Amino acid sequence: MLPQPYSLLASTIFIALSVSNQAIAQTKPIQKDEQDIEKLVITSNPLNPTVLESATPVSIIAGDDLESRIAPTLGETLKNVPGVHSTYFGPVSSSPIIRGLDGPRVKVLQNGLDVSDASRVGPDHVVSTESANATQIEVLRGPATLLYGSGAIGGVVNIVDNRLPTQRREEIDGKVSYLHDSVSSEDLFNLNVDGGNNTVMWHFDAFDRQTENYKIPGSAEIDGTEDSGELDNSFIDASGFTAGLGWASDNLNVAFSFGQLDSDYGIPGHSHHDEHEEEDHDEDEHEEEHDEEHEEEVFGRLKQDRYQFLVDFHDLDGFFTEIKFRNAYTDYNHSEIEDGEIGTTFTNESFESRLWGKHRSINGWEGVLGLNYTNTDFSALGEEAFTPASESDSAAIFLLEEKHSGAFLWQLGFRYEKSNIAVDNSFYITEDDAPDIFFEEESFSSLSLSAGVVWSIRDNATLSFNYARSERAPSAAELFSNGLHIATSTYELGAAFEIEPADEAGEYQIVQNTHAPEKEISNNIDITYQVSGKSVEATFSMFYNQIDNYLFQQNTGLVAEDGHIHNEDEIEEEGLEEHDHEETALPIYLFRQQNADIYGLEAEVDWHLSKQFRLETFADITKAELSNGENLPRIPPARIGFGLHFESDYWHAELGATYNAKQDNIAEYETETAGYTLVNAAFNYYIDVSDNELVLFVRGNNLLDKEARVHASFIKDTAPLPGRSIVVGARMHF
Repeated sequence: MLPQPYSLLASTIFIALSVSNQAIAQTKPIQKDEQDIEKLVITSNPLNPTVLESATPVSIIAGDDLESRIAPTLGETLKNVPGVHSTYFGPVSSSPIIRGLDGPRVKVLQNGLDVSDASRVGPDHVVSTESANATQIEVLRGPATLLYGSGAIGGVVNIVDNRLPTQRREEIDGKVSYLHDSVSSEDLFNLNVDGGNNTVMWHFDAFDRQTENYKIPGSAEIDGTEDSGELDNSFIDASGFTAGLGWASDNLNVAFSFGQLDSDYGIPGHSHHDEHEEEDHDEDEHEEEHDEEHEEEVFGRLKQDRYQFLVDFHDLDGFFTEIKFRNAYTDYNHSEIEDGEIGTTFTNESFESRLWGKHRSINGWEGVLGLNYTNTDFSALGEEAFTPASESDSAAIFLLEEKHSGAFLWQLGFRYEKSNIAVDNSFYITEDDAPDIFFEEESFSSLSLSAGVVWSIRDNATLSFNYARSERAPSAAELFSNGLHIATSTYELGAAFEIEPADEAGEYQIVQNTHAPEKEISNNIDITYQVSGKSVEATFSMFYNQIDNYLFQQNTGLVAEDGHIHNEDEIEEEGLEEHDHEETALPIYLFRQQNADIYGLEAEVDWHLSKQFRLETFADITKAELSNGENLPRIPPARIGFGLHFESDYWHAELGATYNAKQDNIAEYETETAGYTLVNAAFNYYIDVSDNELVLFVRGNNLLDKEARVHASFIKDTAPLPGRSIVVGARMHF
């Protein structure tokens, strides 16, 4: 039996690893596609440092490592990166959690600009970008507000692709791939092509993903007694494409791209209301129902159009040696559909611009000065809308500086941001005698500062320290939500509301909060040691994040039913049959503010045991507590994993396992989650086809077919992880 999380991490911190990293063996003597951390460039930082030059912890997933991790969701793609977990809302709506923080605290970018979907509003909403088309994914752990605003107080995930072509090329190159996954009957086709004539460059990518409901071991319900066989409403039907065009001269690059994403995806945890009402249907009738594809399932229908524009001036003679401009416009729409009828439609129309210049050295200091503007018009329409329409805009100025002094690299940063949120108050108009609710426009000013140092102990090893003071303005959903969130089976109340205590008749009432919500203020310290040698690569990090006015969703112990609020215990005492209230009585989650402490450790080691054998290990743990000593809800448990690789001239094999500890450090009204171990294996075979590389691969996931539930998931009690999976496929680089 494994020890408790802290002793587990302490005993294994020097053998900690990235479970699913893959190396590449070629048809010539091994030249594996390793990503040496001293060479990896962080594109989301305008100073373009390498990983070893960054005072804040950064992970970059690229090459074969990225290929081996690709999953239908961004959260699942990154879930084995140290410090990163997944919200897991089924196979399509899973977002990354960084050091216990997610949602509006983790910004998801595409080529440095916000993806501008609805995934920061609720865990059931899709991150509208496709990992299969990425060239690399950058994970900035810890506050990144200096560059990306208050929405990045917990970290940043930047998906980098070639949709804005700037690299001069005279030949056509690209990648085509296909895979099939047995657990969900997934078929994924992906194409990436780049070309040009040294002045004009072009890019095209496309993908198509089709899956059925995925298979699970045991019952979907945590207390179920019968095998479910599969998880209802876990299918995906998604496709998309991007086309980009670029032009280059001696000191100017211009590029433009258009991308479109269409997706129908199941929303797990919800079954058709009538599916159990008529149990005497004959088998023929049952078969006919299943032939009508997804007609009676609960699913989302998403469409997004995204335009991106780039202008880069470089090798300039003035004060600024480089001036760069980025712009994105996104038109996002998704509907939640049940029984063929639309319940809620979410729209998000967003515009973002970033302009920055890199200045010449001033007394050894080099840096960038920039401006950032965003405008977002969000709405949720329909009977099941839980948050009002809102318009948000922000404008910011930022400065980032660094200076080399002997073995030390000093880094300083500053950002000032002004943001405004206006809501449509007609959302709160009711026909009963409830008190009037009206909100004026909210305005926030946020100041963020950072100071860090990177000490080069030797050529391939660094010790870094970074302090960041960051401020975050609450999002519109955190402030103004007031309604049933069907996908999460909760009634959500924003921080702009409060619940009055029960009167003599036992009635509770929702009223406008007389205390204005405050900004979050984070004071974060990171200490990181990194080494990149011939026989070992390792990263060890520790962090402490003290957050004032931390805004979080807390289960109130009350339930909303038929327009009334009850104590959950009262419903149980009334002796109502479960089916009388299970569809309408939903727990009320209220956004509250309280000081919080979040701290933890992360470790990752890659040992080259010999020319053929390589051992990877990783471990992480995050603790999160409120100032009153209570635990924050949905914090991922401690974790440790390993992967043993064997590499030959023509093939590569891997066997790995990840252990997730039991999570019993839980919040009030939260339930514990059992620990589990997932065993995985992979095999790649490399073939030279006319100087093009063909890779045939097979992967096995959850080989022991274990039941596993994600503690951070809102639907952990009704949606376990997939069972045993065998993936086969091929990809060709040309």
